[in-house]
Amino acid sequence: MLTHQRKQYLLDLLQREGQIVARGVSDALGLSEDTIRRDLRELAKEGLLERVHGGALPLLPRSPALAPFAGREQLSVGIKAAIGRAAAKLIQTGQVAFIDGGTTAVQLARQLPRELRATVVTHSPSIAVELVNHPSIEVLMLGGRLYKHSVVGVGAATVEAIGRIRADLCFMGVSSLHPQTGITTGDYEEACVKRALSEASSRTIVLASPEKFNTASPFQIMPLSQVSDIVVHRDVEDALVAPYRELGIKVILA
Repeated sequence: MLTHQRKQYLLDLLQREGQIVARGVSDALGLSEDTIRRDLRELAKEGLLERVHGGALPLLPRSPALAPFAGREQLSVGIKAAIGRAAAKLIQTGQVAFIDGGTTAVQLARQLPRELRATVVTHSPSIAVELVNHPSIEVLMLGGRLYKHSVVGVGAATVEAIGRIRADLCFMGVSSLHPQTGITTGDYEEACVKRALSEASSRTIVLASPEKFNTASPFQIMPLSQVSDIVVHRDVEDALVAPYRELGIKVILA
């Protein structure tokens, strides 16, 4: 089968089935997975599909959360505050919690009860500043190179520091959330840091405002199997959250 024939086969398959699994196509055509992956990469560069881990999906809308931090602060402000309040109730006295960067995470930090005694570990200067005047929260700052787009520390130093901590909870902000692609973000190093935060925690809680559902960003943080909970606004359409409930993820309505 010639290259253009393979690519047309892949596009036809995507239209029929709504997804492409590279291993399945490889077996069906008797070709190597590397060949199929190369075809998928080229089709993605042509803007004809969305390349994801293990295969491809139809083109997904890009998340508004890929905009710079200052712009994202103006998106869904009331909804993010409600999500922050609901998430803040999940931290118990004496616990250690990672709080990721992002505008929804800032709302979480603002909503932590004044009487709560706990430790917050963060690579976000914005989170640390929010907690400066909290009387009973111990704040541990992680170092690293400042990724200015999201105002967080990234890089090898950040990942190494995370690996020395075991947290009870990880509150994670994401750019995009999709039943097939999992949770994704717009920067490779930021994805590595977020993944390390989750792996160093007993429970990962995703903070998801409505505009992030059913969108995709270039870099996968991790599959949904590693997510314990998703905190969403109560007005979100049930059809958007149903796939996550079916995967055994607890959906918390704010």
